[in-house]
Amino acid sequence: MADWTIYHNPRCTKSRQTLQLLQEQGIEPRVVEYLKDVPTERELEMLLMKLGMKAEDLVRKGEAVFKEKFKGLKLNEHEWVKVMTEHPKLIERPIVV
Repeated sequence: MADWTIYHNPRCTKSRQTLQLLQEQGIEPRVVEYLKDVPTERELEMLLMKLGMKAEDLVRKGEAVFKEKFKGLKLNEHEWVKVMTEHPKLIERPIVV
């Protein structure tokens, strides 16, 4: 059986529901509370590669910090990854890999 990881925020309803759904299917994933255990830039880059996503697509654009600091900016992949490691609240959740 494959090993599963969920990047989880226990305060997020969708994240809690996703974790519960996995557990109901008999999957006990490794739980990473990414707000406490912030992924490194390298970990985020590897995660994006697994997901086949661009960094900007993983950014929560509705968050106040995004609107205040980053809205309208044209950043490259590495810059967006750096933004997410510095402001992990901007990482979309949940992520299951």
